[in-house]
Amino acid sequence: MKYRELGSTGLQVSEISFGTWAIGGGWGQVNDAESIKALQRAMDAGVNFFDTADVYGDGHGEEVVGKATKGLEGKVHIATKFCRQGDIHDPNNYSEAVVRQYCEDSLRRLQREAIDLYQVHCPATEIVRDGAVFEVLDKLQAEGKIRHYGVSVETVEEGLISLQYPNVKAIQFIYNMFRQKPEQELFPKAKEQGVGILVRLPLASGLLTGKFKEDTTFEADDHRNFNQNGESFNVGETFAGLPFRKGVELSRQLAWIADGRDSMTRAALRWILDNPHITCVIPGFKNTKQVEDNLAAADVPSFTEDERQRIETFYEQEVKDHIRGPY
Repeated sequence: MKYRELGSTGLQVSEISFGTWAIGGGWGQVNDAESIKALQRAMDAGVNFFDTADVYGDGHGEEVVGKATKGLEGKVHIATKFCRQGDIHDPNNYSEAVVRQYCEDSLRRLQREAIDLYQVHCPATEIVRDGAVFEVLDKLQAEGKIRHYGVSVETVEEGLISLQYPNVKAIQFIYNMFRQKPEQELFPKAKEQGVGILVRLPLASGLLTGKFKEDTTFEADDHRNFNQNGESFNVGETFAGLPFRKGVELSRQLAWIADGRDSMTRAALRWILDNPHITCVIPGFKNTKQVEDNLAAADVPSFTEDERQRIETFYEQEVKDHIRGPY
């Protein structure tokens, strides 16, 4: 496993880390025993960073991560997120009293005394611009409740606004072959300012595994069923904002990336890891096999400059005009 520094935090985190939305809830049925087994497999391979949130299964994701990593403080770093339990547009949702309670609840579920990276969870743009929430986070940091903080954002604009606040040490963003916009301005500026970049949804909700067909269906409690058109939250969080059938068609046209790289999954993750601005990629998982498949991305060949140009051209000509929602 290779490690990269998370911005200017001093934390060295595994370049392949993992997000825990899928094992918390919102991606169909979960099995906690299998989830913990998969988390342990990741840690055995050197993974030392996991990203979760208080709304993944209404706290269940944090509880599972807390159980799996108990006693590993200082060795395994945990990032979690807050604000989406309330109204993301309401300033009161970011008041000291409310954020303090969110933090205390997460600490209890994680079984920790401090959160390594506490992130505002895709807040409204006006909240990021106002910046009052960062003053609250400064207090929690001074008290030792959190070690560092960052923002998980939906748009490049929100990311650039976040960079104006000096204690924001990480930006989390959707980035994959179907969603390349942030690499143009946001990523270089973050790197220049010593701010880490965490890449979520690197496989575009599974489209970039190449395993879906136009008639693939998903469980009722899977966001790939109930949020295909942004019915419950930002449409970009599901299939990178692409209409599902169009996404399947486009993924088929990218099948060539697997040549010499074992699978589309490993190739799609390798493409992200090749970007020098990225701190780590945080794919999701539901079982040990998926963890192992994601980890194998570290060992497949990097993309050549010609291949990267081919993918960029494909995105510009065939993909970006089909993306829905602000990004």
